[in-house]
Amino acid sequence: MKSLRPHLITGNRNALRATTADLLWTPTTAIPAPTLRRLSMGPWNGAAYSPQGRCSRRSQICPRTSPVRQAQTPRGVSRAQAPYSTEAAPVAGKPVVHDAFESQTGTWQYVVADPSTSAAVIIDPVLDYDPATQVVATHSADSLLALVKEKGYRVDMILETHAHADHLTSSSYLQSRLAQEQGQKPAIGIGKRIGQVQKVFGQRYGIPAEEYVGVFDKLFDDEEVFDVGTIRATAMHLPGHTPDHLGYRIGDNVFCGDSLFHPDIGTARCDFPGGSARDLFISGRKLLSLPGHVKIWTGHDYPPDGRDAPVPWMTVQDHRILNKFLKDNVGEEEFVALRKERDSQLGEPRLLHQSLQVNIRAGRLPKPTEGGFRFLHLPLKLKGVKW
Repeated sequence: MKSLRPHLITGNRNALRATTADLLWTPTTAIPAPTLRRLSMGPWNGAAYSPQGRCSRRSQICPRTSPVRQAQTPRGVSRAQAPYSTEAAPVAGKPVVHDAFESQTGTWQYVVADPSTSAAVIIDPVLDYDPATQVVATHSADSLLALVKEKGYRVDMILETHAHADHLTSSSYLQSRLAQEQGQKPAIGIGKRIGQVQKVFGQRYGIPAEEYVGVFDKLFDDEEVFDVGTIRATAMHLPGHTPDHLGYRIGDNVFCGDSLFHPDIGTARCDFPGGSARDLFISGRKLLSLPGHVKIWTGHDYPPDGRDAPVPWMTVQDHRILNKFLKDNVGEEEFVALRKERDSQLGEPRLLHQSLQVNIRAGRLPKPTEGGFRFLHLPLKLKGVKW
């Protein structure tokens, strides 16, 4: 995990930045809007911004059906702690947001809490997985647990924006640990269309239906309203990247998953089954019709040349002015053409097959064989070879 830093939603942008080598915490001051824009407009190398694309181009030798190994961490011991600080006191009625960047997959994870009740949700948590060794570990998830424990939060829900195709979710692991530690099992929530995605990929990977049917505890309707403590939240349907995709608006913050990315990247891809560039344009315009001060927290960031560090959020107004695919002067036909051209240049995500097999199970690992192994299946690509 590269960084774990809090954001108090009061207009204060103080944060903590960790080095990649260790968790050395130093305060950073607010970045004024003109500076943000200069960073956003830095040179863009379209062939190199995505780690998935880079990795997919490397020649790798790996087993096509491989046992998944679990790294052992003593019960109750977290591999990483979660220090944080903020200069302002929590404000009733406004959420506190903690973001954690998982650098191997470029994924932003979030803990969002109501300071008046200590009720919290976790959004899009990552399960660590090394495709070279097949080792599954929980360092990223344990850091989130450490933060929750230190703050005294009670996690009521673990929210998935969609069935991710680029990283494994730790929702099931977190649910199990939190049920033990807080005496209450948080529900795992996702959009109501997840069943379509589960059926497609369950059949593709030969996963028995009993391993994915009913594994999510809460299926959100479009625009369904719910509460995080005393703070009103809404499940926003944002299709385009995938048909089941949701964003979660909590106060004046939207956790948009893989819809909008940092303005110098633009948006997520639309070439997965059920994806649609036209749908994503509509979803993007839906987000950018919100008040200009609303913060858009992204699901990933892949800083291009000219930008040194991942950025978790920018405002609606920032995106209207700067987003390379969705700023105000970009129409639907232009967006569709831009998105299709860009998608045609992308390789498949490095963890595509492993991620989908775990994520349609809500983060549960495959059932063990009689020999005690848990297997994920990788399709062979024969490239015309026959015998």
